Amino acid sequence: MTDTRGPWFDEDAGPLVPAYAVTRGRTTGSPYELDMITLVVTTSRGPSSQSRMDAEYRAILQFCIAPKSVAEISAQLRRPLSVTKILLGDLIADGYIVYRSPSPANTDSVDVNLLRTVLDGIRAL
Repeated sequence: MTDTRGPWFDEDAGPLVPAYAVTRGRTTGSPYELDMITLVVTTSRGPSSQSRMDAEYRAILQFCIAPKSVAEISAQLRRPLSVTKILLGDLIADGYIVYRSPSPANTDSVDVNLLRTVLDGIRAL
């Protein structure tokens, strides 16, 4: 008997492999300070055998030829941010990618004029 209804899943269903399988059961984040706006880029030292890497790792390396944020990578992979951070941590540890987190804002030197300008703009709305 032939099923003519078509596949039972589509692209809108998302990834079929559960997140815990992708991270090999790991739930803790990487030891690196990665947040949503951290930039990630592939290094010149590529893996010697990409064919043995999981599909997610290969996708990250191909996508990050140009610098991308962790949020962009997560959206491209269609995986939660926590899963993406674990995968990125693996690639950083292996030396395949480098990252640069934004410098923390200096809260000691608040520009009062900037705050007043923002407040004036909000009031104008």
